[in-house]
Amino acid sequence: MESSALLLCLAFVIVSASSPTCDPVNLSDNSWVYVREMQMGCWTSFIGQDKAEVHILNLNFAATEGKIFSLEVADARPMNLIITSRETAYGLINETNADVNIYKSNASTVVLYTNGHLVNIHAVDFPGQDEELVKWATRKFGGVTSFTTVANLKGLHFKATEGTKAGPQDCILKNEDPSEKHFMKIETAALTSSFKSCFPQQRADDSELHIINIPEDANIRNVSVRVDTKKTSVFLRGPQGTTWTFLTLQHTKFCSNNEILLPAIAHRIQPVFTLSSDKAEDVQRKALDFFKVATFTSYTEIRSEESTLLLVLGQESSAVTPTIAEPTLSSTTVPPDQMPLLMQLYTSPDYRSPLDPNAKVQSDKKIYAEISGNTLGAMVLTIQVISCFVRSKGSCPVVKELPFIPEFCSLNSCPSSTRLSFSLGQLHELTTTWDVECSVKLCYSKKCVDGGRVKRNLEVTPPCQQTLNPPCFDFGLPGVLGIAFGGFLIGVLLIGALWFIKIKTGYPTGLDMASPLPSGCPCSGAKRQPVSSNPSPSENSSANASIGSTQSTPTSSMA
Repeated sequence: MESSALLLCLAFVIVSASSPTCDPVNLSDNSWVYVREMQMGCWTSFIGQDKAEVHILNLNFAATEGKIFSLEVADARPMNLIITSRETAYGLINETNADVNIYKSNASTVVLYTNGHLVNIHAVDFPGQDEELVKWATRKFGGVTSFTTVANLKGLHFKATEGTKAGPQDCILKNEDPSEKHFMKIETAALTSSFKSCFPQQRADDSELHIINIPEDANIRNVSVRVDTKKTSVFLRGPQGTTWTFLTLQHTKFCSNNEILLPAIAHRIQPVFTLSSDKAEDVQRKALDFFKVATFTSYTEIRSEESTLLLVLGQESSAVTPTIAEPTLSSTTVPPDQMPLLMQLYTSPDYRSPLDPNAKVQSDKKIYAEISGNTLGAMVLTIQVISCFVRSKGSCPVVKELPFIPEFCSLNSCPSSTRLSFSLGQLHELTTTWDVECSVKLCYSKKCVDGGRVKRNLEVTPPCQQTLNPPCFDFGLPGVLGIAFGGFLIGVLLIGALWFIKIKTGYPTGLDMASPLPSGCPCSGAKRQPVSSNPSPSENSSANASIGSTQSTPTSSMA
C-alpha cells in the first residue's frame, strides 16, 4: 500500500515537472511586462524665433492619487512651458531658471510653489481643450515643440538637451509613449491594472517567449507594444476587435489572433490563428504549439479600465517608475524603431571569406560589402543602400563620398541583405584608419522607411611598389637574319672606307706591305720619315762630308 502511494506521488511529480504550462496568480508588479496608459500628445521640430522651445504639459490625476508633483527646470534650455489640468494639483518648483517662462490658465486650480525662488510664472487666459490649446499656443509663440499628457505625475525633470525632434513642425495630437521624449524624465504612480502572471522554468538558450492574454470581458481594445530585448518571441491573444501596434522593429517574432499594425512601414498583418478561449492553459499550449518550443518565459493576463494601453516587454523595463536614459551615439547604437544591421567586407566577389576587422587592405584593391539584417516576424525586409562615405579617425577627420556599385544577389541567397562593391583608390591621405558608413532604407512591398546607418572600420595601406626589370628581347629567325645582314653591310662599308683611304693616301713604291714596321703595324700612327734616294755610304763615301754640311746649313740658318 505504501509502495503504491509512493509510486503515485512520484508519477504526480514527474507529470508536474514535465508540464509546460503554469497557473497565473495576481501580481501588482511583473518582472517582464510593464504596462502604462497611452496618452495623447505630439513631438515636433519647432523652435521659436527667440530660440525658445514651446512645451505643453497636460496633467491627469486619478481620484485615489495624491495630486502633488515636483518640477525641476534648472537645467532646462530656454522654453515656454504651458501647464494645464482639470483637477486641483500642487506643484513645487525647486530651482530658478530665468530662461524658463511658465504659463497657467487664470481659471486653473493648479497651484505652483516656488519655495522662495524667483520663477517667471504668468497667469493668462487660454482654452482647456487639447486641440484648442495647441492652436492658441501656435498663435502666441508660432508653434508647439511638444504636447505631453501625463497621468498621476510625481516628478518631472527637464534635461539640458534639445527638446526638438527631426520631422515636421506641426503638432498633430495622437497616442504616444511619453517616455520616448528623452529631453525630460517623468516619474509617475503605478497604473492601477490587474495582473495575473506566472513564470515557468527558463529556457536553456537566451531567447524569450512572452505570452500576453487579454480576457474576453476586458475593456482593452488598443494596445501598443514596445520590445526592449532581442531574440524575443511574442504571442498575443485578445478579444475580437483588439488591435496590437508594434512601436519598435527589433529582432522580434510575433503572432496574434487579432490585427497587428506596423506604423513604421504602414503595414497591417492579419490574424494568423483562431483562439476563442481565454483560459490560461489553452492560450499557453497554443503558443507552445505555434512556436514549436517546450517552454516559455512569461505568461501575463491584463485587465484595465482603460481601452488604450502601452505594453513594454523586457526585463530592463520592469521598474514601476520608468527611467529615461541619456541617449548615446556609439557605433552600435540602433534607434528603437529600426532593425539592427551588420556590414561585412570581402576582398573577392564570391563573398566566401569575410575580411578580418584587423586586416589591412591595399588602396588599389576592390572591396566587396554585404549589409544584412534580421527578418521581422514573418516578414522579410529588403535593404536599399542610399549613399556611402568614408570618415578618417583622428582629431581632424576627413569625410569623403564613396561611390559604390550594387552587386547582384538572388533572393534565395540574400533574403535580408544587399551587396555592393567600391574602390579605395581615392584614399591618398596619410591616415590609414577609416570608417566606412552607409545610409540605408528598409523596404517591404515597395514601401520604404529610413533604416538608419551602418558602418565598419577599415585599415588601408598604400599599394605595393613593383620592381621594374629591364625587358628581355626574344629574337626569332627574322630578327637573327636581319642582324646578320646588318653586320655584313657594316663590314662591307668599313672595308670600302679603308680601301678609299688607302687609294687617297697610298704607300711608297719601295714599301713592302709584307715587311714589318718598327711599330709592328703597317697602319701605325707614327710619322714616317722620307726615304732618301742617294746611294748608301758604303757605295759613295766621298759624299759624306757634303751631306753633313748640307744638313747643318738649314739648322744654322734657322737659328
